[in-house]
Amino acid sequence: MKDLFSKDSQLYQQARPSYPQEVLQEILQYVPVKNFAWDAGAGSGQFTQLLAPYFDHIVATDISANQLQFAPYFENVSYQVQASEQTSFVDKSFDLITVAQAIHWFDFEKFYKEVYRTLKPTGILAVIGYGMICVQQDKVQQQIQTLYFEKLKGYWDSERHYIDEGYKTIPFPFEEIEDCAFKIQYQWSAAQLLKYLLTWSAVKHYCEKNQDHPLVDLAEVLNVENEDLVVEFPVYLRIGKLKTLKKKRFMKK
Repeated sequence: MKDLFSKDSQLYQQARPSYPQEVLQEILQYVPVKNFAWDAGAGSGQFTQLLAPYFDHIVATDISANQLQFAPYFENVSYQVQASEQTSFVDKSFDLITVAQAIHWFDFEKFYKEVYRTLKPTGILAVIGYGMICVQQDKVQQQIQTLYFEKLKGYWDSERHYIDEGYKTIPFPFEEIEDCAFKIQYQWSAAQLLKYLLTWSAVKHYCEKNQDHPLVDLAEVLNVENEDLVVEFPVYLRIGKLKTLKKKRFMKK
């Protein structure tokens, strides 16, 4: 798994969107027992904090200690620095495993092996992600489109295509229960929007290799417009359970 967010972890915690309750409730309806959950690739706990009121125990893991230190405290949550592809958890531990805006960075084969090892037979895996931001202000949205598709072209990590494709192309070797989409909507100031865009991995890569800053043109437009912005994110959700191997039946001759 790549660690792209240890630097400026506090900014990530402050600027990244959370998830609507509708997404959580959609997942929980498939989880009959709420004893133990694992939030993999938890970062600074954006999704962990939503799970906390519903489970007796939660373990939230990430490879970035810097990210985890900004996660909110809960008595029933244990934050641990562990790679999602190789954990110390015992077999058949979890009623629910979640991955929010992180699975595209994982080694799929190794992570799914851990899911099959650590998920209870009745357990559920939920993969959540959010896509390209949409601002309901034409000039601003046009600048963001130019930034994303032109200015930052060649600076996005290859894994980004899974988000652009709505998580529909990620490998998913499970009995799929649901594949649906939701929407997050916020009213943001120009400063909030710029903070969010500063957390883009491609912006970081661009700044490492160039003298100019990729957000300058957008900042100028925001300064001229000088108004609060309605922003939306599409939210993707895939829910599955372990596939059971069918035993062959042998007829007596």
